Amino acid sequence: MQITITIQIQTDDGTQQQHVLTTLAREAASIETLGLTLAESKQLLQQTQQALVTHQVIAYLAQHRPCPTCATPRRIKQQTTAPFRTLFGRVAVANPRWYQCACQPHATNTKTVRPLAQLLPERVSPELRYLETKWASLMAYDLATRLIHEVLPIDATHNATTVRNHLLHDAQRLEQQLGDDRVMVWDTCQAERDRLPMPDGPLSVGLDGAILRARRGSCGAQTANLFEVIAGKSILAFRRDAPEGMPPTSKCFALVQRYDRKPRRRLFDLLRSQGMQANQHVTFFTDGGDTVRRLPDDLYPQAEHVLDWFHLTMRLTVLQQCARGLPVRPDYPPWDGPSLTDSIERIKHHLWHGNTASALEAVDTLAEWLDGWDYDEDGAITIQPGSAAAATMGRYVHDLSTYIDHNSGSIINYGERYRQGERISTSFVESTVNYVVSKRMVKKQQMQWTPKGAHLLLQVRTQVLNGDWEATVRGWYAGFRSEPMGTPAMPFSG
Repeated sequence: MQITITIQIQTDDGTQQQHVLTTLAREAASIETLGLTLAESKQLLQQTQQALVTHQVIAYLAQHRPCPTCATPRRIKQQTTAPFRTLFGRVAVANPRWYQCACQPHATNTKTVRPLAQLLPERVSPELRYLETKWASLMAYDLATRLIHEVLPIDATHNATTVRNHLLHDAQRLEQQLGDDRVMVWDTCQAERDRLPMPDGPLSVGLDGAILRARRGSCGAQTANLFEVIAGKSILAFRRDAPEGMPPTSKCFALVQRYDRKPRRRLFDLLRSQGMQANQHVTFFTDGGDTVRRLPDDLYPQAEHVLDWFHLTMRLTVLQQCARGLPVRPDYPPWDGPSLTDSIERIKHHLWHGNTASALEAVDTLAEWLDGWDYDEDGAITIQPGSAAAATMGRYVHDLSTYIDHNSGSIINYGERYRQGERISTSFVESTVNYVVSKRMVKKQQMQWTPKGAHLLLQVRTQVLNGDWEATVRGWYAGFRSEPMGTPAMPFSG
């Protein structure tokens, strides 16, 4: 059996042309020879693309060769070709140079013009750029490149460096769309907020950090051992115009604060993309770290800031483990009071009910108790068993006191909130850090990054995970996928 595949092209003036694309030969039918093979389909797509692009460019040049003023065909100075990379291979297209028409005034250095520069300001098709950047945001650059070469007829000069450069270029383009960063992004007064319509459900925003390994310099010197990435997730409880029973919607974001110059604006735009209004209830959950705690400051007038209960109790768990390692002293404490473990439980009880003043008082009492471990009743220093363990536990207690004091404004009544069925921890954002940052950049991968490279990659990655990347590319190229393919957001746990 012999199959010949042809393409027929009909121009606007009715002229028809036929081109033979390929001829396939088949012997007796078997499971291996049914249909097209991957190699045959790649060859067929490449030849179809070559014929289609060539005729489109020829038609464009024929349409634009006459002078737009006097309709005189412009003279040809040079006939060359230029490469154009598409999803189905590289195509060499006609790239002539024409003389400017004498009826048009022009500068002395612009006597000629290349019409292809107007049609193709970039030499890579939007479809290819979209697929490159999407896949490279989900897997390593080299792996994404090999996958593209496996399934598409891409030329051999296309490599991982090309994919990386395209992703960073598009991420820079995305960065330029951000508005100015301001301390107070909302510029409305309370009277204006009172006139706003009823908002959607409350927004819960969790922020957490992750650590990446820094890349070594060109001479092998390491610029910095590690740097921090801040990742977050925003969950909208419900939309008022959505059908009843719809699950909450969420979006994620990430940034390298050491590189990013507009972190608050980035977070603000994410919330606005979920329909946030100035009169909507927003809750920020953080682990109490300095970087994540400062990020949402002065961002939203109605925001509630909550310190994550898990990170708070994790410090108490460390103290309980230290207490178990201390030797029992019947003569200590020297006053009638709660035991060491009971004191820690009392601190936890105060924090659970949001009573920071009583919690700090109990912490100070515990610190005083541990500081006097090696003193006798007369105030003389007497080294006691467990002295080193008591000193270590004392440092942890002082750290806890500082931690509670710095985050006192974010410690709420966790018990009441828990009984109301509301969130009290950042567990939902812990999984986001794992999925957004660790899965691509850390886990089981010996990767090193620059702050700039990591930040730009994360901007494209979060757009892909949120299902917004196709719409973003469509905003740059009006004709790109005029009928959206409806690519859903990438699922992630949490």
